Amino acid sequence: MKKLPLISLITLSITMVGCAVSPQKFTINEIEQIHMDDRNAAMAQVEPYGEVMTINEAIARALKYNLEQRVKKLSQSLASSELELGKYDMLPTLVAKAGYNTRNNYSSRYESTYSDPKNIDRTEDTSVSSEKKHSNFDLGLSWNILDFGASYYTAKQNADKFLIASENRRKSMHTLIRNVRTAYWKALATEKLADRVRDVILASEEALKKSEKLSNERISSPEESLRYQRNLLENLRLLEAIEKELGSARVELTALTGSFPGSTFKLVEPKFNLDVLDIAVEEMEAIALLNNVDLKKGLFNARIAAQDTRKAILKLLPGISLDFGTHRDNDTFLVNESWNSAGLSLSYNLFSILSAPARMSAAEKNEAVAKARRMALQMTVLTQVHLARLQYTNTLKQYKRADRIFSVDSQLEKIAAGKYKGNMAGRQRQISSSVTTILSELRSYQAMSKFQDSIGLLHTTLGLEPEIGSVDDISLTELSDFIGQWMLKGLVVNE
Repeated sequence: MKKLPLISLITLSITMVGCAVSPQKFTINEIEQIHMDDRNAAMAQVEPYGEVMTINEAIARALKYNLEQRVKKLSQSLASSELELGKYDMLPTLVAKAGYNTRNNYSSRYESTYSDPKNIDRTEDTSVSSEKKHSNFDLGLSWNILDFGASYYTAKQNADKFLIASENRRKSMHTLIRNVRTAYWKALATEKLADRVRDVILASEEALKKSEKLSNERISSPEESLRYQRNLLENLRLLEAIEKELGSARVELTALTGSFPGSTFKLVEPKFNLDVLDIAVEEMEAIALLNNVDLKKGLFNARIAAQDTRKAILKLLPGISLDFGTHRDNDTFLVNESWNSAGLSLSYNLFSILSAPARMSAAEKNEAVAKARRMALQMTVLTQVHLARLQYTNTLKQYKRADRIFSVDSQLEKIAAGKYKGNMAGRQRQISSSVTTILSELRSYQAMSKFQDSIGLLHTTLGLEPEIGSVDDISLTELSDFIGQWMLKGLVVNE
């Protein structure tokens, strides 16, 4: 009897503690510490930059250190774990149970006759069939055949989901390499042009001040001065727009390569061949149909839908459960303290007969939608092949044209510098020529950036990427060399 108040007190205390739980915000110090720990963890494995960074190293750093790429890798690892975990769902249920029973008095009851159940003779002695304290142990094995079938198809679906996660990682790799290609050339333009742009801006502002001074002193005619100033201001507007455009390129490249803004390094202009595609469009279509990420995902999704159809059929079948168990109880009133048991049960939801047509129809339509989506995706990918090829050709042509214009403007700038005689008109022509050359060079780099993006689009559409395996197993230098060899191959199918 003394134990009951103690148990009641413990139960009441636990209940009060549960009711006392309330929302708890993070403090400013806790938030700052979490962010600091996250930054330190993110940068722990990142190798420091050297003096220069090639495009091969930039891509290698992105594949190895980019945080979004790490998320895709962890997602693939999670899908692998779910696949392994799903295999255990096909095993029978094996439950071990142990218990201890106690009460403050014996379990006993009066008896009466069936003909007069309310006539209970409370003067007779009652019997006892159980001890006040005893312990028991049970080990039961249960296997539901219907659940086994459903778990089997679920495991096959998890296997396909793992493959889909692998394809998502491939697609992430395609996108990342493509973005690094583009960002590298933009950052290279910044490195090449930033100082020149700043110098010409300073020269333009100085010339503008001199012109305003001459105009105020009435040394030059107002109309001539205003036209001169108008041209200088227009050049300044163009230069400031260029400076603004160049400002974010290096930050973007640094973020893609898995580091924080502010990292210092120099870029190296890559050497490459401006070759026209020498691969037939039919061959490109065949490569895309075999390797394109979205098409492969469509195949796996269609197979998952087919497994859903089979699972829907299973739900229409009766459930069969097999049960085996061994039991032990140290109650001395029992004749047999140990015994084994076995059972077979059959269950069926009769209402499933009513839902069977709708269930089957939904499963079949789901499978049909997956197949139709796969066929539509195939046509989309074939269209993308032609568009990517066309974009490659057009951007290559645009780059060659932009590079030729830059060459001409560079020569004109030299001629203008040679003719400068110190007057306002000559100075204005010299500045305008410098601005035009800078703008032409910027457009040349922009055209190259778009051309590199078209190469990335081709690789993405055709499903081509460097076959690396795990980037954690190789060093940054080895990965950079491997990327360099892969880029030299061009549009070559991975063997």
